[in-house]
Amino acid sequence: MTAPHRPEIRSVGPDQVMAHLPLRAAVDALRQALVQGLDPSAQAARTSSPLAHGEFLLMPSEFEGYAGVKILTVAPGNPARGLPKIQGNYMLFDAQSLQPLALIDGVALTSIRTPAVSALAIDALAAPEARDLLVFGTGPQALHHVRAAAAVRHLERVGVVGRSEEKARRLVERLREEGFPAEAAGAERVAEADVVACCTSARTPLFDGAAVRDDAVVVAMGSHEPDARETDDALAARATVYVEDRATALREAGDVAMAVEHGALGAEDLVDVATMLGEERRPGPALVKTVGMGWQDLVTARALYENLPG
Repeated sequence: MTAPHRPEIRSVGPDQVMAHLPLRAAVDALRQALVQGLDPSAQAARTSSPLAHGEFLLMPSEFEGYAGVKILTVAPGNPARGLPKIQGNYMLFDAQSLQPLALIDGVALTSIRTPAVSALAIDALAAPEARDLLVFGTGPQALHHVRAAAAVRHLERVGVVGRSEEKARRLVERLREEGFPAEAAGAERVAEADVVACCTSARTPLFDGAAVRDDAVVVAMGSHEPDARETDDALAARATVYVEDRATALREAGDVAMAVEHGALGAEDLVDVATMLGEERRPGPALVKTVGMGWQDLVTARALYENLPG
């Protein structure tokens, strides 16, 4: 008897992720999945499993012929060891046979997926002439968010706000090397920015939400804990607040959960991203709070897999 054919499991490293998953392609894949009817509320929730020195994060999903799961480890002590705090991989499967198709570097995939979700929101909500971006944070996600915003809008000004002047200076230099008109900035520049991207590990608000322009878009992706937030009640009270999924946001997003707890925002007022794509921009600022969901990893992993050569 002939043994059944077992497809080769593709091993996709960080360089291949960056080479074969352009930000614009990731944005388009996310938009297409939502337009095709992917329902974030019907997707499995992220789960955490404690370990002696950290935790496992498991993020499964299934859609349109594919299934997958991202397995990450979070080791708080690793930076002191000179190792990454977050490590892991994404496993992509055929949805019918459940045969494994690819093992993808999970950190690299996340580094594209997360800003792609933000760029999808910027593209849907920011004015076509939006040119001024202010980024809070100096790490990899801050860099990727500048690239993501540039994939959907022509940037003429990029401000970088960081707790460390040295790290902010280094990011500004890196952005300038890539051709971006970047400069170090202070939090007060939220009063001028068309788009504000919050890409930090802050646990308390980064700026005064009352200063944000009425036509501005704020994307906040830095926290996924109910007691940590990058934006304040003043912004939540003024803004239309968009989330990936209402239940997930109320459970994991401090920017949302704390604003609801304080009475600045009603849970019933939250708007999901699928609705965001099908309606006109509402008056006032837009706050887009994301925590990351498994369906986003699956959709971007599928786009990457189908774009691999050979």
